[in-house]
Amino acid sequence: MRHEVYVLGFNVEIAYKLDRVHYMPLGSNQNKFRFIATSLRYAANTKSFKTIFNTIGKLNSGERNSVQQQNLDFVINKINPDIIHLQWPSVIPWIEEILVKQKYAVLLSQRGSQNNVRPFVENDFFDYLQQWYPKINGFHSVSKAISLNGDKIWASDEKLDKVIYTGVPIPKLVFLERYDISIPLQLLSVGRAHWVKGYSYALSTCQILKEKKFSFQYTIIGGAGDEELQFLISDLGLQGYVNLTKRVSQEEVFKKMNNASLLLMSSVEEGIPNVAVEAMAIGLPVLSTNCGGIAELILDGEEGWIVPIRDPEAMAEAIVEFSNLPLNRINEVRKAAREKVEKHHSEERMVREMEELYYKVMELKSVSASAI
Repeated sequence: MRHEVYVLGFNVEIAYKLDRVHYMPLGSNQNKFRFIATSLRYAANTKSFKTIFNTIGKLNSGERNSVQQQNLDFVINKINPDIIHLQWPSVIPWIEEILVKQKYAVLLSQRGSQNNVRPFVENDFFDYLQQWYPKINGFHSVSKAISLNGDKIWASDEKLDKVIYTGVPIPKLVFLERYDISIPLQLLSVGRAHWVKGYSYALSTCQILKEKKFSFQYTIIGGAGDEELQFLISDLGLQGYVNLTKRVSQEEVFKKMNNASLLLMSSVEEGIPNVAVEAMAIGLPVLSTNCGGIAELILDGEEGWIVPIRDPEAMAEAIVEFSNLPLNRINEVRKAAREKVEKHHSEERMVREMEELYYKVMELKSVSASAI
C-alpha cells in the first residue's frame, strides 16, 4: 500500500468499508454510551489526569461539541497527517485552529448543495466561507461549474483549484446490451426529496404527459413520505402514474435502472450527479435539465438529452420525442454515454488525479511555510 488513509467521523456504523482504510470514530452521534466510551478512551490515552477529569466534567455537563472537538484534535495529532481532505465546507469549523496555525496541508472538496446552494441562500455561511477559504491550501471541484461557484466566494491568482470528475467502478457496472423502450414508458428519478431536485417540475411534466394521453409510469426513489410530493401527486391527478419509494441500496437502484426506460433529472442545481454517471455506465438513457455540470457530462443529443431548467413543457416534449426515436439511434446514444464515462469517470483516473493533487497541495504548503 503506497499511502496510509484515515477516515474520521462521528458515525460508528459505516455500511460499506473499504479494505486497507483506517476508520477512526470520534464519538458516535447515534449512541450515547459509545460516545462516552470513545471520549474517555481518547482522554486516557493522553495520560493526563487533567484531561481525563476535564473530559468527565464535560460529559457530565453535556458539552458534546467540546468533547467531539477534543476527540478530533487528539486523533489528528496522533495520526500527524501529511494532508487533511475535507469532504464538505460544513467541516471547516472543526479545523479552524489548524487553518490558523497552518500546521497541516488542507484540501477542500467542492460538491453538492453546500457549494452550489447554501452559500447563496445563507448570507452568514457565504461570509464565513469568504473568511476561511483563503486559509485553505487547495480545492478539489467535481465540475467546472462548481469551481466557478467557488470563485464567487473567493478567487485568487494563487488559488489551487483542480476539477476532478467523480469516478465510478466501471467493471462492476455491467452495460445493458439489450435495451427496449417499454410501454408504458418507465421514467425513473433517484434522490432525496429536496427542492433542488426539481421534482415539482418533474410532476408538472407528468401532468402534461397525462393530458397528452402519453403512456408512462414515473418512479422517484427516495421520495416516499414527502408531504409536498404526495400533495402534488394528488393535486395534479397523478395517482396511478407516479410512485414514490423509500431509499434503497445501491444494488437495488441498479436493478431499477435496468428495468427503466429513461433516467429523468429535473434538478435546479447539481455538481455532476453520480446517479447520472452510473446510469450512463449501465446504459440507461439520461434526460436532464441543464443544471450545474451536466453539460460537462452529457453532449446533448449524442450522449443523452438536455432541456432547460424549470421548463416542464420542454421536458415533456423531449420525453415524447425520445419515445419516438428508432431503437438503433437510442443504442448509439447509450454506447456513446458509456464510452464517455469510461474515458472521464473511471475510478482509476479519479484516484490518479487526486493523488497528483494531494502532492501539489503539500508542495505549495511547504513552499508557503518556508517563505514565512
